[in-house]
Amino acid sequence: MLPYSTIAMMQRLLILTAGITIFGVVPGESSLAASGVSPPRPTIADADKPNIAKVSMTAIEHGDIPGIAVVIVNRDEIIYQCFLGKQDVARNITMSSNAIFRIASMTKPITSVAIMMLVDAGKIILDDPVSNYLPEFKGRPVIDTFNEADATYTTRPAKREITIRHLMTHSSGLGYAFTNPTVKRIVEATQKSEPDLPLLHDPGERWTYSAGTRVLGSIVEKVSGQTLDVYLRTHIFEPLKMVDTGHVVPSEKVSRVVTVHTRKGGKLTETPNDPKQESPIRGDGGLYSTAQDYSRFVRMLLNGGTLDGAKILSPRAAQAMSMMPTGGPVMQTQPDANPDRTRPFPIGAGKDKFGLGFQVSAPDPQYAKFRSPGSLAWGGINNTHFWIDPKRQIAGIVMMQVLPFYDDASVALLRGIEEQVYKHLK
Repeated sequence: MLPYSTIAMMQRLLILTAGITIFGVVPGESSLAASGVSPPRPTIADADKPNIAKVSMTAIEHGDIPGIAVVIVNRDEIIYQCFLGKQDVARNITMSSNAIFRIASMTKPITSVAIMMLVDAGKIILDDPVSNYLPEFKGRPVIDTFNEADATYTTRPAKREITIRHLMTHSSGLGYAFTNPTVKRIVEATQKSEPDLPLLHDPGERWTYSAGTRVLGSIVEKVSGQTLDVYLRTHIFEPLKMVDTGHVVPSEKVSRVVTVHTRKGGKLTETPNDPKQESPIRGDGGLYSTAQDYSRFVRMLLNGGTLDGAKILSPRAAQAMSMMPTGGPVMQTQPDANPDRTRPFPIGAGKDKFGLGFQVSAPDPQYAKFRSPGSLAWGGINNTHFWIDPKRQIAGIVMMQVLPFYDDASVALLRGIEEQVYKHLK
């Protein structure tokens, strides 16, 4: 029997010689940004910008949030930005343009881009079994019965192996303790991490938000031979000039880190920053960044994988990440297993799908006056959010540091900013 490495190489050669891409994109298709056609460059008139800022100022004055950073971009430049309120209330520090936020799950799209870079390089295939790279995932079973009282369970064999694509689309069957009651009880009882648990369902059969992108980070490390932080820094952050993004905040920048507030009973309580700001190196969260840094990441995607001469992805890989999946499950509302950390999410559940690292908006009247169908989006648990609208050729970054995720005030503000942006877009 041929070794896997030989079989994998033969598969890659067959894929390339057949003229079929490994991204699932039909040959000959191209996005506007990658086609050589100059797309429109939308702008926002200076006279209209105060109308957008007013939405955030009203929320701050009402006590809904302490502070916010908003950056709106087209392919070429920032077309609107505002930095309002306080980044540290106790120390009376005004929100600055280089304020550093904990972006949490906004790390996930960056890790997903790292995976696509390895696909571009021919080092992995999206439909490869995860166990080809991480043997501990071979034959991962599915929970069959679960006893809520003592968190015991029985398992059965899964119908299929988990693939890299399953991890990227959150259809692997893995879960998160903060949003899935079953995972929460098992983690509490066993002290195991979420990627080490049996699956909640067969891979590919349901959408469940999960720590799957943490596993993708491990695959990046295994395939590249570098730790994830080094890979992201050298292959994404440095080329894109994302100068304030990383898992560790240097001591001279700690004063710029925004404090986190938690809303309980309608009241915001601030948690002071520790003098040392660093997080575990994982693919599903932990990055610190600024709204301006993240705007360079989304501009790269708007430009088909390249920004200011730095090529991160091939045009076809960037396009694949922006496509609505033709198959796979529809996103479902995720519950609040830990209400202090999250409310049920996301907007778009029941109709949107999750593509290669992003939620992709389905056509729906709810979005008629906001982002276009086919827009990409995701967020971080402290209510940092972004969206990319390839049709209108803009992207937006809205960063707060408020828990719980998707609380009513934060979501209302996000949607209010969107509405004003699109209302004044020229």
